[in-house]
Amino acid sequence: MFEHFKEMNLTVAELPVEFVADKPVYTAYLRELPFLTAEGHSKKEMYRQLMERYQEYAEAQVPEESTEEMTSSLLSIDQLMKYYDGEVFDGFEIDLDQDAE
Repeated sequence: MFEHFKEMNLTVAELPVEFVADKPVYTAYLRELPFLTAEGHSKKEMYRQLMERYQEYAEAQVPEESTEEMTSSLLSIDQLMKYYDGEVFDGFEIDLDQDAE
């Protein structure tokens, strides 16, 4: 698991092992993202938890893509002419009555 973080250029900082009820508790965090921490009774469990938290964080950072398709009907005539480059748009029509409003 350590290699996965290294491939992503992330540094795992492991804290000293603590013992709770005679069981070891491993704790770590990412140096680049210190708010992402994990702990477990084994290093494997700790790294798995840290990877899960990083994946949740990374997914939350991805901006949602706009599903709205940009068409010429969303532009005013002035906006459309500003970007007009001589090509004819599919289904392009100018409603000349629009300026009369």
